[in-house]
Amino acid sequence: MAPTKRPGIDGFLTRAAQVALKTSARGDGGPFGALIVRNDGRVLAVTGNSVLKHNDPTCHAEINAIRIACKVLGSPFLDDCDVYSTTEPCPMCFSALHWARARSIVYATTIGDVKKLGFNELSISNRRMKAWSKSPLKIRRVANRACRNLLRAWKKNRNRKTY
Repeated sequence: MAPTKRPGIDGFLTRAAQVALKTSARGDGGPFGALIVRNDGRVLAVTGNSVLKHNDPTCHAEINAIRIACKVLGSPFLDDCDVYSTTEPCPMCFSALHWARARSIVYATTIGDVKKLGFNELSISNRRMKAWSKSPLKIRRVANRACRNLLRAWKKNRNRKTY
């Protein structure tokens, strides 16, 4: 039997986008998804945004994923874990990932992209936060069609709510 190939960056981002498409279509929250994977390839969490579902402004996809992954690990720390986020994490999520000691953040669309959709975003990039705070988090932006299409689908959704 041939060994199974570990999904790459594109696969992890696409999986996060697929979950986000479902949660945002249900009205749980915005078009945002996150996936956390350990260095050994084990996916610890994949979830969407649930701000509207829970009436909680902290229920961003990254925060939801952190909560799940930390529970799975039985630790408040995500050492040796990478986070794949459909959109660049907001300052709250970046800070939480820093405090959780995640190794890296990989994202596809930017804070500016979702701000154009009407979301109440703070225009502070992850790169600026990293520089100001001297965070060891590695940051990488990559192109991903599923994440871009997620925002397009959100824009076409007549029942969408921004916050």
